[in-house]
Formats: sequence, structure tokens, C-alpha cells
Amino acid sequence: MARIGTNWNPEDEQFWESEGKKHARRNLWISVPALLLAFVVWQIWSVVAVRLNDVGFNFSSSELFTLAALPGLTGATLRIFYTFLVGIFGGRNWTVISTASLLIPAIGIGIAVQNPDTSFTTMAILAALCGFGGGNFSSSMANISFFYPKKSKGAALGINAGIGNLGVSVVQFTSPIVIAISIFGAFGGTSQTLADGSSVWIQNAAFVWVIPIILVTIAALFGMDNIPSAKQSISDQFVIFKKKHTWIMTWLYTMCFGSFIGYSAAFPLLIKSEFADLNVIHLAFIGPLLGAGVRPIGGWISDKLGGARVTFWDIMIMILATIGVVYFLTLDNFTGFLIMFLILFTTTGIANGSTFRMIPFIFPEKEAATVLGFTAAIAAYGAFFIPKIFGWSIDSTGTANMALYFLIAYYAISLIITWYYYARKNAEVKC
Repeated sequence: MARIGTNWNPEDEQFWESEGKKHARRNLWISVPALLLAFVVWQIWSVVAVRLNDVGFNFSSSELFTLAALPGLTGATLRIFYTFLVGIFGGRNWTVISTASLLIPAIGIGIAVQNPDTSFTTMAILAALCGFGGGNFSSSMANISFFYPKKSKGAALGINAGIGNLGVSVVQFTSPIVIAISIFGAFGGTSQTLADGSSVWIQNAAFVWVIPIILVTIAALFGMDNIPSAKQSISDQFVIFKKKHTWIMTWLYTMCFGSFIGYSAAFPLLIKSEFADLNVIHLAFIGPLLGAGVRPIGGWISDKLGGARVTFWDIMIMILATIGVVYFLTLDNFTGFLIMFLILFTTTGIANGSTFRMIPFIFPEKEAATVLGFTAAIAAYGAFFIPKIFGWSIDSTGTANMALYFLIAYYAISLIITWYYYARKNAEVKC
């Protein structure tokens, strides 16, 4: 049910003010909750994995980190394909399909976690299916980019991604609350008993999202639009792989979003591993909350100051904050560790917005939409590799420091790349 005509041209000021803006806003405000739910499902294992052994499972530390990491692997891989599907199916059509698909892992996890005899293989498959949520980001961002003129893309993409990213902190904040009460009664299954004798309903961490997913799917079906001019063949979209700046921006976006989503997946387990004597896992949601919350600000500031300039100075702070995390880990100081990590989360969020604002200024409109999706796809592998690197570092050295040294080196290279190609006086592209 299309609501817009074939002559969609947001760069035409008269069209934008008289007609385009209202359609763009309607699509954006349905896209936002759809993307938020996608992130909820994608990162649900970051909290479920922490509680499994408390309710009768017997998984190793490596297996738990793997469950937290697997959605990142599948989500990133699916993003590569999802990048091109908006151009084939249309934005509304694909939003409906991709949002409805979230029901599969949400219902599956709710059933599986009720039985402590469920095998690791089954849990791993369900974790992999949460990649449906990770894949949605690429198609969502590519779709929304078509609706807005260049002058507003930074803010619009920042809102879509920023509020969508909040799904990480939403699931980490709400899960401890919803598993503590019998929300669904007999329909939700039986409770599990903890070591202290108290009861929890760990399945609620998944079941609670089923109704919102259904409602948002219906809203997308009846409220969103397909833009006819956005349709592209696979061959038309593949032209981006011949462009040098596609690969440069993929490296830079992986630097920030890969860090954000990787830290989000690993943070609860990292806190539990490094500060086992403290009951502070409930604070883990603050990091993703800050990172997601400032992403629109990163896009907005970049609209004013330029994405390259904001990205360059932001990376400087990322490097200093990561060094700070290492310092306070060495001192076994949780307060300093938390503050440094919160700064690090904040800087990843700002750079997420600033790098995405750079892309529409480097590439023509249709190419930019595909580049946005592809860079997001590769960056999402951070949700797999960062938890795995932390797990390797802790198993090999007893501390997470080695993983952080690798990340500092990556950030330093990213700083040089940003300065050389985009931020210096005679840079190849000014954006």
C-alpha cells in the first residue's frame, strides 16, 4: 500500500517541505522501534548467558562467551545480504519480513532455557538465530537513507541507529526485572530455583518481546512505504566494491560500531570475570545506554562541524579511555574501570554517528545507501570477535588486558587513516 509517488526527490526543497518531510518522519518513527527490537533480540544472549549456570545449566566460561558471541557472527554475515535486499524488495516489505523473523529466536529461547538438559548445540543454534536481529540494521539504515536529503541524513540516521542501538541497554536493563516475576502465569512456563532458594523465570527475558514484535510488524505493514526509485539490481549495487573509500569507511565504522556492539555483548561477562567478588553486573546496561544515546548527537554535531573532524578527535579520546581501562584493571579498581569504559562507550557512539554522516558526502545517493549497509555488516563482526578476544585473553593470561592492547593498536591506525584521507588540510575527500 504505497503512500508516496514515483517522483521522490528529497533534495528538492519545495517537495521536501510540502510533502517529503511528513512521509520521511512517518517511516523513521516506525523504523526506530523495529530496529530497537532487532537489537534486543540480537543482544539477548549478553544477559541470558550470564544466568544460565545459575538455573541449572553447566556450561564452561568459554561456552558462555561463545553464546554471547555467536549472534554477532551470524548477524554480521546476514547484514551483508540484508544490505542489498531493500533495493530488491522495497523498504516496507523487507522491514515487515525482517521484523517478523525475530519471533523465531524469541520464542525458541523462551522454550529452551526452561530445561537445563538442553544441549549446548541447541543453545548455540538459538544464539545463531538471534543474528536475524543483527542483520536488520543494514537494511534499516539503507532504507532510511533514501528518505532524507543530505543536509538531514546525519541526524536522521543518527536517530534511527541511536534509538535502535538502545535495544542493547533495554534488554540488559529489563531482563533482571522481568525474570524476577511470573508475567505470563501458566502460559509462560514454570520457574527455576536459584542457589539461595529464590525463584526466577529466565524464559521471560525472551517471551516478553513477542507481543511488541508482532505489533511493530503490523505497524510496518500498514504505515511504511516502498520508494520506487530506490529499487536497484544486485549488479548496480555491487559497484561499491570497486571504490577505495568503501573499504576505508568499512575499516573506520568497524572501529567504532564494532567496538560498541562487541563491548555491549561482552561487558556483563567481562565484569563478572574481572570483578567476581562484586555484585555489579546490573550496571552493565549503562555503557550501551550511553553509546546508543549519544549516537544521534554524533550525527548532529557532524552536520555542523563535519564528520571527519568529529571522528578524528573522538578516536583520540577512545585511545585514552582504553588506556585508562587497562590502567584501572591492573589496579583492580572497579570504579575507575567503569568510568573509563563508560567514556569508551560514549566515544564509540559519537563516532558511530559521525562516520555514518561522512558516507553520504563521499558517495552518490544510491551508492551511499549500499555502502551504509555494507559497512554496518562488516562492523557487526565486532559482536563476535571482541567477546571471543576477551575470552581468549582471560583464558590465556588471566586478564583482559591483552585484548585491550590489540584494540588500542586498531584505534591508533584508524586515527591515522582518518587524518590522512579525510581530516587533514589537503585531504582526498573533505567530509
